[in-house]
Amino acid sequence: MSRTLRALIVILVLASCGGGERSAPRNLDDACAILSDRPVYGRAFKAAQRKWGVPVPVQMAVIYQESKFDARARTPLRYALGIIPMGRQSSAYGYGQALDGTWEDYQRDQRQYSARRDRIFDATDFMGWYMNKTKERNGIPLNDARNQYLAYHEGHGGFSRGTYRRKSWLMRISSEVASRAATYDAQLATCGRRWR
Repeated sequence: MSRTLRALIVILVLASCGGGERSAPRNLDDACAILSDRPVYGRAFKAAQRKWGVPVPVQMAVIYQESKFDARARTPLRYALGIIPMGRQSSAYGYGQALDGTWEDYQRDQRQYSARRDRIFDATDFMGWYMNKTKERNGIPLNDARNQYLAYHEGHGGFSRGTYRRKSWLMRISSEVASRAATYDAQLATCGRRWR
């Protein structure tokens, strides 16, 4: 076997193994299982918590709601006449479903020009940055998963104007995010002290 062919086989084998972090963990209802399945997530959550002060359970609950921990999550396609694809509903992408413009604001503000929405460390850093802006602009504590999620979904201006009040489905989902954050928090207490 030639040296080139062997090198190509090695590259193909390594490339086929490279998508592990991008796929969702198996059990999304158990915080300990998520962190056991994807230890890199735990390191990313802890780094964002140290840097920005956003509790790990809040980060996890928002990422669950936004992407179900799918690194490549996108909004659904829109169709004309029910069959002609007309593009995505929005530019939201990645773990945190950050919009293009908001992501670019984060990259400029933090000088993180190589940051990507489908990398967990970048996504959690973005989330910490955004939630701190929410705290500054809207006075929402970092541990208030419900209202942080409402501001995350509606934007800082939308939250200030109360646009969420006209969306009963969003009010329900924000309560689910708060409930999931509380559940994850209780579960993390049983995972061992390194996750607290």
